[in-house]
Amino acid sequence: MAVRRARNPGELDQQGDICPHRPPCPGCPRFGEPGPPPAALGALERLAQEQRLPGVSVIRGARREFRLRARLAIRGRLGSPKLGLFELGTHRVVHIPTCRVQHPLINLVAAVVRRALVDARITCYSERAQLGLARYLQVAVERSSQTAQVVMVANSPTPGPLAPFLDLIAERLGEKLHSLWFNANCGPANTILGRDFTRWCGPATLVERFGGARIHYPPGAFGQSNLDIAQRIIEHLRGEIPRGARVAEFYAGVGAIGLSILSSASELHLNEASPDALAGLECGLAELEPAQRARVSVFPGPAGAACHAAQGADVVIADPPRKGLDPELVSYLCKQPPQRFLYVSCGLASFLSDAARLLSCGALRLRALAAFDLMPFTEHVESVARFERTGSN
Repeated sequence: MAVRRARNPGELDQQGDICPHRPPCPGCPRFGEPGPPPAALGALERLAQEQRLPGVSVIRGARREFRLRARLAIRGRLGSPKLGLFELGTHRVVHIPTCRVQHPLINLVAAVVRRALVDARITCYSERAQLGLARYLQVAVERSSQTAQVVMVANSPTPGPLAPFLDLIAERLGEKLHSLWFNANCGPANTILGRDFTRWCGPATLVERFGGARIHYPPGAFGQSNLDIAQRIIEHLRGEIPRGARVAEFYAGVGAIGLSILSSASELHLNEASPDALAGLECGLAELEPAQRARVSVFPGPAGAACHAAQGADVVIADPPRKGLDPELVSYLCKQPPQRFLYVSCGLASFLSDAARLLSCGALRLRALAAFDLMPFTEHVESVARFERTGSN
């Protein structure tokens, strides 16, 4: 296995930019390198060749300031906090005040939060002692307003001990603030967010538009960090939906894909398990015209237990987490294959494994494969595959 050469601070990328945080920041292990990782693309190309496809189309986007969502750890001493990413294999935070891939507003929020921590004399969390208040910062940028949804994660059951600190953030961000939230995380585990959110100020959801649909993101719901590429993935999927098709989507999240294709679908079934995502989805559904809303059914719970949502569907879409499709869903698709199955994958290994199972059953064949550089400078590649039922035109 080849060993990647470590980059030194001050080294230029192909656009002449410098990352002052590498090393030791682990966020962009391929900083400056063009396109998705060659090994991942090679694996997709081999699959395409095995299935006699013409090749894998590759969609790339911006290389700077593309990240509109970030979760930053907060550690350090009283009066000298650090906000950034953990060094690999440690809980040492690399302070990244001028990150090149984050939207400038995220860097601004981080700077405001850091100053407020100092001025309000808020302690930072320590894993060893399990003491200290400020634990993580989550920031999401709303494109239309260029404002930030800000979540402060703290080692406190209530926001009371942080009240002056939260007020300072709201005052100093001013019109750049979309909303400010408190999240309690008092456990010793490495999970970033606790279950409950307290809204300090601002709207309940951040709103993005995909395919004309308004998509609502509560602070606990998953959202893609690179929205320009996410939008191109959704546009790609919209082009794969025949007008009037009955569509079922699994792992639908807040409905970014499903609600954006509703205008083309005669019927839409949406499956999702996360309570926060379901809350965002309900906000989007509530804004639909009654006739549109009547065409949508929601199937809450794990995908493996909601396979019946695909019954009668012409097109099935799945955008699972990195672990891939629930085994029950794979079995269902093999036994009752739709005319078309669109698989959006963020985990290459799980996609290749799922694809092998889907193809081995003989009911589906792979007809198209595309790669999207959703997370530049990482080992990640997002793939979108189109399977068709054997014998379908």
